[in-house]
Amino acid sequence: VLGGESIMTNSKKTKRYQFWINLILIVMTLTIILPFLLVFISSITDETVLIRNGYSFFPEKISFYAYQYIIRQGEKILRAYGVTILITVVGTFFNLMFSALLAYPLSAKTLPYRRQITFFVFFTMLFNGGLVPTYLMYVNYFHIKNTIWALIIPNLLLSANNVLMIRSYFMTSIPEALYEAAKIDGAGHTKIFFQITFPLGKPILVTMGLFSALAYWNDWTNGLYYLSGNQGQKLYSIQNLLNQMITDIQYLASGKVAGNIGAEVAKLPTTSIRMAIAFIAMLPLFIIYPFLQKYFAEGITLGAVKG
Repeated sequence: VLGGESIMTNSKKTKRYQFWINLILIVMTLTIILPFLLVFISSITDETVLIRNGYSFFPEKISFYAYQYIIRQGEKILRAYGVTILITVVGTFFNLMFSALLAYPLSAKTLPYRRQITFFVFFTMLFNGGLVPTYLMYVNYFHIKNTIWALIIPNLLLSANNVLMIRSYFMTSIPEALYEAAKIDGAGHTKIFFQITFPLGKPILVTMGLFSALAYWNDWTNGLYYLSGNQGQKLYSIQNLLNQMITDIQYLASGKVAGNIGAEVAKLPTTSIRMAIAFIAMLPLFIIYPFLQKYFAEGITLGAVKG
């Protein structure tokens, strides 16, 4: 009887504990989702209502003028999306390959001076050369100004965190016996890396690849630094183009310009257009992330907790 009562008490405590955990997770999920939902609703809210009542989940009047304005810039947006997709795919691929190729030997206990090399990689996370020396090096020696490489190379070489995370995963999540068995069968390091380490490291590689892809997708500073003039504008990523559109809208809607080009320009829905631009920039990531969520969760758990 006492045993039965104890089991019932523990069951009630477990249900109560589970209820509060679920409630906390629901609240946290809502705090993440609601801001994105508010951005979308604000983008389809009439500008006058938005200015008068502020941001609201239940707008009085709906207007799609912000998206109509963006669609009129369709050619530029499609080209910018193409550039962004290109640099994200190419940059993420090489960033991930270079990180994995460096992480693999660092995970080997037999590598000479392994600790010193690992410290050197870690040191680059703490200090860098600074903006001006970096700019001069890329422009004067790499000659990337107004080229597509200006959007790829600067982020390509800044992945020390990726290297250390992948190294930790390789060391803790891939059995050493697999390496030893492969060596007994006569496999070299190249074969071991591509046929054993790389496939088994898929969770952490997808996770780090997602981080790298986010960095490339959201990057606009490299375009600001290294792209200029008509030639540079043709290489604008979606973030650079949307930032330029916001600047142009603010300029057109300013009081000085409005007196010269008419009252209609002064009434441009600047706030709703900003929200529409932000939503368009985020939309592709919302679509892709669910397909990578499984690997993302597994990679973070194994690579970070064990490491």
